[in-house]
Amino acid sequence: MTRWLANHARALRDALDRLRHPLIPTALSVIVIGSALALPLLLHLAARNLATLSGQLDAEPQLTLFLDTNATETETEAVARLLARHPAASTVRFVTRAEALADLRTSAGLGGSVDDLGRNPLPDAFVVTGREGDPTGLETLRDEAASWRKVEHAQLDALWARKLAATVRVGRVAALLLASLLGIALTAVTFNTIRLQILGRRDEIELSKLIGATDAFIRRPFLYFGLLLGAGGGLAGLGMVALAVATLNRQLSGALLLLGGVGGFSGPAISDAAAVVGVAAGLGWFGAALSVGRHLRRFEPS
Repeated sequence: MTRWLANHARALRDALDRLRHPLIPTALSVIVIGSALALPLLLHLAARNLATLSGQLDAEPQLTLFLDTNATETETEAVARLLARHPAASTVRFVTRAEALADLRTSAGLGGSVDDLGRNPLPDAFVVTGREGDPTGLETLRDEAASWRKVEHAQLDALWARKLAATVRVGRVAALLLASLLGIALTAVTFNTIRLQILGRRDEIELSKLIGATDAFIRRPFLYFGLLLGAGGGLAGLGMVALAVATLNRQLSGALLLLGGVGGFSGPAISDAAAVVGVAAGLGWFGAALSVGRHLRRFEPS
């Protein structure tokens, strides 16, 4: 066990030396990998922040039917019966003219202005909540209710939130697809970097085989190099994302204040950061394994 640990420690030290010498090509590879990881991570964060925003701003659509101010009690009850029978309506709440006026007076801070009107200009209204899982039902009800007797206006609220939720779902799928494609690119970068290292150390590898070194012994430093290169790229990508989030929050600070209480654009959580570094390290290891497995067999001592 001690010998096994010593062999891995030696391979890790060798990989660290290869990362430092030469430093500039390694740094460029880390930047390329970091950029490839930052793009899908930013898209994922954008989708997550949009989902949070839509949740804070009430995504439940409601249909409001405003009645004619001259509607009689019988005509109002007729509209209520139509709503009760409609399959798209989950809950129906009747708001009287007096309740609407009282709400306007208290919520909008227009008490003095409302009192100066002398009469109540607001109509009675029905507030309808749609059934869950049927986002288009209220649209159908709105179109039908517009032609009902004594319904003056039909207004569908928060429909934008449904569209935003659909956009978030598309964004998450796009982030996953982009991450998959760029993961292939990360593997290719590591594969090519390891290939160049193997070609540059051909004589050393052949000499090692000549004195009895096993393929596993020769392969081990290259695998650690790929793992460290991927992990470094993951850390670089997180740094790029952190810089982008900080810049975005500075630029959007005024707009966020107008939204009233909505927080800024949040960066990756600890679990997200760990996943990025772990996946990047794993892909780096995988790319190194492919490259070493392909090229090491070609080098045999002469």
